[in-house]
Amino acid sequence: MILDLRKAFITNEYSAPVEYKLDLSDVEYSGVFPLKQPISVVGEVANNAGVVTLSIHYSVCYEAPCDRCGELSAEVIDVDITHILATNIENEDNDDIILVADMELNLDELCRNDVLLHIPMKHLCRKNCKGMCSVCGKNLNDGECDCIKKEIDPRLQALADLLN
Repeated sequence: MILDLRKAFITNEYSAPVEYKLDLSDVEYSGVFPLKQPISVVGEVANNAGVVTLSIHYSVCYEAPCDRCGELSAEVIDVDITHILATNIENEDNDDIILVADMELNLDELCRNDVLLHIPMKHLCRKNCKGMCSVCGKNLNDGECDCIKKEIDPRLQALADLLN
């Protein structure tokens, strides 16, 4: 979605709503496609005292396997971001301001970057996920496994055999 910002930059005390759905189902993250549902983007473009801002709220449904146990789980991530927009920047190294030279902003690209920056690095099905047994692979959230928990260093296996 291309957002025309001419009125926002020309008119003081300007405000306009922004609302649409963004499809990011083609985005691969950690080997899966976790953004299966369209992302709800709701926001506002405003010019207050000559400063043009874009305030956006994202509601993202992130569905992926748990990083500890491998069970598929979903999580809703709500993100609120405000961007300052400008038609020219004197200091080119400023990352806080988004340059909109032709007064048109590609909202899809901006929203895509914002969402990808807020996806969790580690996705867990729940905070107290116990994970999987490293020996048999059983999901420890379903109960304990029957594996021997005490592992013997292979270099000392001969001594352990003497005790038996």
